[in-house]
Parts: sequence; C-alpha cells; structure tokens
Amino acid sequence: MFGAHDVMASASELKIVSFGTSLTDIGGWQPALQKQLSSCLNREVKVTKVAMSGATSYWAKAHLDSVVREKPDIVLIEFYANDATLHRFVSVAASRKNMAYILDELHKRLPDARIIAMAMNPFSGIRGVVRPFVDDYIEAHKQEAQNRHLEFVDFRGLWMQLSPAERGQAIPDGAHPKPEAAARIIIPELVDRISDSVCKQ
Repeated sequence: MFGAHDVMASASELKIVSFGTSLTDIGGWQPALQKQLSSCLNREVKVTKVAMSGATSYWAKAHLDSVVREKPDIVLIEFYANDATLHRFVSVAASRKNMAYILDELHKRLPDARIIAMAMNPFSGIRGVVRPFVDDYIEAHKQEAQNRHLEFVDFRGLWMQLSPAERGQAIPDGAHPKPEAAARIIIPELVDRISDSVCKQ
C-alpha cells in the first residue's frame, strides 16, 4: 500500500485526486494543497478533482471509474454532507453501505493508492438545520474507513477554534468556506498528514 514515506521517495509527479461534493468541487483548496506540498517535498504535485455540487454517495459509486482512470497516488474523499440532508432521503445505513462499497472498490482497483477519508467543516444556519444528524453520517464513514485500516482526518475541530464571528466570515453561507479560509485552516493539517509530518508547519 502507498505509504507516507513514499511521498519523499520518488522524484516523479505525486498525483492526488480529490473526490467529493461541493466542498471539493467549488472548495478552491486544491491549488493551495498542490503548492504547499510541492514546495515542501521538492517534487511535482498534481491535485485534480472528481466532484460535483450536490453529489451523494450514490453519485460517488457511479463515478469510481473517473477516479481510477487518473491512477492517483492518493485519493481524498468526502461524501457525507449531502447524504445527511433531509430532502435527499439517504439513510445513515445506506450512506454507510455506499461508503463501504466505495472504499472497497478504490482499494481493490487502486491497491497501491493511499486513501484518506475526510470530514470537512461544521455547518450553520439553514445549512445546519437541514443536516440535523450529520455527525452520525460522519461517524459512519469514519468507522468504515477505520474498519479497513484507512485514514480519516476530521478538520471540524480546527474550524471550531475560531470564534463564531470568525467562522461566520470564513464560512459565510454556513456550508462552503471561502477558498482562502480553507487554505489557512485545513491545508496545513492535510499537508502534515500527507507528508507524515515532514512538512509540519
């Protein structure tokens, strides 16, 4: 399996696919991840995305081929946010089953890739109201990753270190952080995780 030490072991391009919802599709954090990792590791890093606003874990199941075609070294994955919205009628059990399938397929079809499941940021306002059980979905996805000895990183605690006013400015619609805020809050942690603390800031 692709491991952290392999990040530094090769001069070839490090390929990362970000696989997710609008938090990935319009998140705008990929350029910062690419720039910071490339600078620290002194190698080419390419971060692409297979994502769609409004996507659920059912969408993810149908688009696994697009991820596999990229032949990534690392897959970053988040698909709980829209499953958790009341109007999409995806139960926690169904979301868990879908994530289990997604993780198994990625591991089977990309046996050397490193798979990192993620919880992105807290929701507030109406975006939070329509996701009353989002923590249950995140926990289900976390358990499925851990059951397979895959990594799970939860950025929500970093956002909660901000004051309510600061969070409101950083996540003005209650769901989608400004790209510059995401770069400031989550990218250092993600770079540290991917580099096995080689790039710790």
